[in-house]
Amino acid sequence: MSGHSKWSSIKHKKGAADAKRGKIFTRIVREIIVAARDGGGDADANPRLRLAISTARAANMPNSNIEKAIKKGTGEIEGVTYDNFVYEGYGHGGVAIIVETLTDNKQRTVSEVRHCFSKSGGSLAENGAVSWMFEQKGLIEIPKAELDEDEVMMEVLDAGADDFQVAEENFEVYTEYSELHNVLKKLEEKGFEIAKAELTRIPKNYVNADEVAGKLLKLLDNLEDLDDVQKVYANFEISDDVMEKLSQE
Repeated sequence: MSGHSKWSSIKHKKGAADAKRGKIFTRIVREIIVAARDGGGDADANPRLRLAISTARAANMPNSNIEKAIKKGTGEIEGVTYDNFVYEGYGHGGVAIIVETLTDNKQRTVSEVRHCFSKSGGSLAENGAVSWMFEQKGLIEIPKAELDEDEVMMEVLDAGADDFQVAEENFEVYTEYSELHNVLKKLEEKGFEIAKAELTRIPKNYVNADEVAGKLLKLLDNLEDLDDVQKVYANFEISDDVMEKLSQE
């Protein structure tokens, strides 16, 4: 029986946005700037900033880039002002989509997001239309390396995690939205290498999108390519057989 891939794992397999080093650096820098602006430049006293810095280091961002972004956020260096905006919509087959952005021009961003939905066969919806279909969680990824699965599971649960899953390359640790920083700190103190730590949205249910897979993935790729877009979430799954056929086209 064929397995199924969800959007979070499909992005990893396709290497879509994260493979674009310049793009991912831009997203991280914007997050650092906003975190430092809203909570100050002291990472120890600013959980959001500490998380952004952890993400930057996991992506091998130079320390000079991180320090410069923090100074822009605190006003020590002149920089652009970014704000968070979240957009919701529907893709092919009624798939729910959430688009998180950081932008210095809301009108430009909403226009680009709306255009992307409409030209690709989706539709932008009102706030609250689909957000209820997702649960906000913290996600920490630990490289498998030579680690023992059972031992890691016991350690992460002891650190306060809610759930533990095994992916292809990493152990995935899920936390309550407000507890991500605390669990991350405990795991770091235990000596675990952290591949990624972020706030995320987990679909409560998944829609099978085999019949519209190609069109849906194109829409999501187009959204992720927008300069102001930070993250894209969608509540669908595609069978591995269909994914393999698409990869061969």
